[in-house]
Amino acid sequence: MRLLALLLCLLLPFSLSAQTEQPTGIIAVEDSATADAAIAIRIRDILGELDGFDDISVTVSSGIVTLRGTTLDAGKASELNDLVTRVEGVVAIENNVAETTEVLERLNPAVERFMARLWQLIAILPLALVALAVFFLVVFIGFFLARRKQPWNRLSPNAFIADIYRQIIRLLFVVGGLIIALDILNATALLSGILGAAGIVGLAIGFAVRDTVENFIASIMLSIRQPFRPNDTVEIQGDTGKVIRLTSRATILLSFDGNHIRIPNSTVFKSRIVNFSRNAERRFVFALTVDPACDLDAARLLAADTLNGLPFVLKSPEASAWIESVDDFWVTLSMAAWIDQNATSITLARSEAIRLTQAAFDAAQIAAPLPGYRIENLPHPSGVAPKAPAEPAKTPMATPAPAHDVEATADKELEKIVDQERAELARRDLLNENASEE
Repeated sequence: MRLLALLLCLLLPFSLSAQTEQPTGIIAVEDSATADAAIAIRIRDILGELDGFDDISVTVSSGIVTLRGTTLDAGKASELNDLVTRVEGVVAIENNVAETTEVLERLNPAVERFMARLWQLIAILPLALVALAVFFLVVFIGFFLARRKQPWNRLSPNAFIADIYRQIIRLLFVVGGLIIALDILNATALLSGILGAAGIVGLAIGFAVRDTVENFIASIMLSIRQPFRPNDTVEIQGDTGKVIRLTSRATILLSFDGNHIRIPNSTVFKSRIVNFSRNAERRFVFALTVDPACDLDAARLLAADTLNGLPFVLKSPEASAWIESVDDFWVTLSMAAWIDQNATSITLARSEAIRLTQAAFDAAQIAAPLPGYRIENLPHPSGVAPKAPAEPAKTPMATPAPAHDVEATADKELEKIVDQERAELARRDLLNENASEE
């Protein structure tokens, strides 16, 4: 038993020492005041060469460094631990440095930085003035070139595109002048930041004014490939009128009632456009009814001959007539004829054609009769038949007007209004007679 107890006493210290965590550093056994003084002097010299550590006191005892004092911010205080740890002989650090709350101590560095930047600005002011003068000189040259009529009017199909060329030239010279000025100041690194900020701002503005940008691009496309000309009669998204002008924002029409119609160019560019004035020949169509008991082929030929005899109807293409439908009390004939709309009003031509064709049907006694109904009466109880009502007196048929009395000349009043308005604001018009057509 005594032997077993002796073995346990010998093995127990080894097992405990194996389980206890050992220190990572090595602490010197000798305590030298000279070494502590050297460590303190070394730390003070290092802090004296750095900014922000003027109010720090250093004491060293047995390799333990104690720091006391204040700094301008807490970040400076935390940097002391990393700095002091690198000094040879330091065993531990007690950092009692706090952030100062005195107003003057916190303001003095800001004042010093401001004065330093002020003196730096004064020193660079002559060079900045030279760079500014070069910038304005380059911008002046760009604006002078953009203000000239040539060669921009020669290169562009209309004034709108010429103005776009001028704006691009101005922008290029402004950017070029800015690059040269920054290069003189040796500050070209700022250019990437400026362009990046401008790109972000431009993207935000582009999303905010997306409809305006779309309208601007549509104006460019319409001014290059013009689907209509001044005084053309067009229909755009249900609105019909004569074209007055094309501006950078809208297409302006003059309706047949004399009203102005402003349609955004983005809508015009995406809409279906019907141009009635692109071809001089235009067809009008109308329908009349005839007696179903008449010779339908003779009625059709009579309608075609009547139309061909009108002075405003073109000989080619010829007028035509056809049977449209057979109804309960009449047969419907459709007629069509062509006119030169530059000399003839299509509204008056159609009106005169209907009047004279109906007169021809009446003269030939083939016009459609009034609807008739048969009523069967039962015998009267008294045996005496009632008297039949008297027939109304017949009105004599009007004689059709001869062909030479027809008047269907095109109305030029709207065209005069359009010409007058275009003459007043000619410089704002993007339409050009020499531009290419779609």
